[in-house]
Amino acid sequence: YKVQNDKQSASLIDNTFIKQKQESICSVHTFSFGGKLTRNNLKFFQNGERINSILKGITIVGDKQHVDHSTLVKHIEPNCESHQDYKGIFGDNAVGVFNGKVIVEKEAQKTNAFQANNNILLDDKATINTKPQLEIFADDVKCSHGCTIGQLDESALFYLRSRGIPKKEAKALLMYAFANNVLESVKISELKQRINTLIADKLSVDIGFDL
Repeated sequence: YKVQNDKQSASLIDNTFIKQKQESICSVHTFSFGGKLTRNNLKFFQNGERINSILKGITIVGDKQHVDHSTLVKHIEPNCESHQDYKGIFGDNAVGVFNGKVIVEKEAQKTNAFQANNNILLDDKATINTKPQLEIFADDVKCSHGCTIGQLDESALFYLRSRGIPKKEAKALLMYAFANNVLESVKISELKQRINTLIADKLSVDIGFDL
């Protein structure tokens, strides 16, 4: 787990290189909340069969913050899996970048690879540049990728407000729900609580309960 909550003036470039052997499972969860410029470079190389690589992340930034995720998963041998799930919430003049690539070599038959990048823009000046990529050289694989860029669901927001929840808290609840599946994958309870607290702080709201 990597939790980044640096000062507004700080810059961070983080490089993670992972070489997995047969029947191994490796997961990297990245939570980016602070810093002027943050770049996370993650590279996974699967050297063996029955390997599983899991990459997940949540980004919540505003002001003029810039967060960049660059990922690579290279499937080299058969019967392996990879799962990438990155979510971003960008406000003010924040900028997000997701550049994710999955490579499936010719010998990597029976590969199961998933890649998703979903984003919410809270302001007109916030931007996200997303580029999920698949390079497949094998013919017996199950691979999917996609990205979404949108705003909060107005009908869901209206429903919550009709139940007496103030607008600010209602928006925060929807953003919590948006990030929930990544949060649920955090297995250390103390760390999960810490991340929940950081998210509530970034949203400037007290939800009053943990997801």
